[in-house]
Amino acid sequence: MIHCLDGRVKLALTLLFILTTAVMPDGAWFAYAFLAAWVWGFVLLSRLGVGWVQRRSIVVLPFALAAITVLFTEPGRPWLSAHVFSWNVRLTDAGVVRFVTILLKSWLSVQMAIVLTASTPFPLLLQAMRSLGLPQVLVAIVGFTYRYIFVIGDEALRMLRARSARSGDPNGRGGGNLLWRARVTGGMAGSLFLRSIERSERIYHAMVARGYNGEVRSMHRLTWQPRDLWLSLPFVLGLMGIWILGYWGR
Repeated sequence: MIHCLDGRVKLALTLLFILTTAVMPDGAWFAYAFLAAWVWGFVLLSRLGVGWVQRRSIVVLPFALAAITVLFTEPGRPWLSAHVFSWNVRLTDAGVVRFVTILLKSWLSVQMAIVLTASTPFPLLLQAMRSLGLPQVLVAIVGFTYRYIFVIGDEALRMLRARSARSGDPNGRGGGNLLWRARVTGGMAGSLFLRSIERSERIYHAMVARGYNGEVRSMHRLTWQPRDLWLSLPFVLGLMGIWILGYWGR
C-alpha cells in the first residue's frame, strides 16, 4: 500500500510528521508513544520490516549525542553534582527529560524518512520535490549528491585495490608503519578529490551537450489516485490528535 502511493503524498506526509515531532513539547511521553506506534504501523504497511528499519535508524545516535550537554546546562532540580576542575557540574531532571526528548525526536523522524526513501524510487522522489515547489538548485544538489556518492565510493575502492596490488601486503593494509600508512592515505584522499573534480567537469559538459538545464525530467507522470486521499486524511487527522495530546494531555 505504501509503495503505491504518489511520491508527492509520501513526501508531504513525511515532512508533516517530522514537523509535528519537532514541535512536540518535552516530556509528552504518551504523545511520543503514539508517534512511535504511528511510525511502526507505516513500517508494517510498507512491509520493510521493523528490524530492517531499526538497524538503519541507529545512524542518528552519533548526531543526537551531540546534545548531551543539555544534561548539565538545562536548569532544574539537580540529581547528581560533581566538581570537574573549577566547574560545578550538575545533572538535572529537566536536562534528562530534554535529552531523552531530543533522542526520541531524532529517532522517530529518521525512521519515517527511511520509510519514505525505501518505498519511493529516487527519481520519483526528486520529481515529487519539484512538484511540491522545492527550488530547482536544491533538488539538483540532492540528486547529484546521492548519485555521485556511489561513483566516488567506487573510485576509492579502485584506489585501495591498486595500493594493495602494488604493495604486496596480503593483509591489504599497504605495508609500512602507521605514519607511512597515514601519509599514503592522505595522498590518496587528495588524489580522490582531484579525480572527483575532473570527473564532475566531464560529466557536466556531457550533460549540457545533451540539453540539461537543471530541471528534473522523467517519463513517469505523477497522478493523483483515490487511495492517496483515503490514506492522507486519517494520517493528518491522527497527527492533529497526537499534537493535541502532546500539548493538553500532559
